[in-house]
Amino acid sequence: MDNAELQHLAHEELAHARKLSWRELKKITPWGDSFRGFAPSGREVEIERSYLWAGEGEAILCEVVVRCIPDRERCGAEARCVITPEGAA
Repeated sequence: MDNAELQHLAHEELAHARKLSWRELKKITPWGDSFRGFAPSGREVEIERSYLWAGEGEAILCEVVVRCIPDRERCGAEARCVITPEGAA
C-alpha cells in the first residue's frame, strides 16, 4: 500500500478535528478512539485518534495514526497538530 495514501487519510482526519469548536474539543479532552475503515484503494486500515491536553491546558494536541491491517504489514502514517482556543473553528 502506498504510504502517501495513508498520509492523506491521516491529514484528512486531522482536518475534521480542526473543524471542531474549542468548546467541543474541551468536552472530549482527554479522549481517544480507534476504528476500522477503508483507504481509497479499498485496503482495510485502522485509524486511531487522540486528544490530549498540551501547554498546561492552554492547548490540545490532536494526533491521528493510520495503520495497515493486518499489523504484520509495515505501513502507516501519522499526523498531529496543536489546537489553541484562537485556532479552533
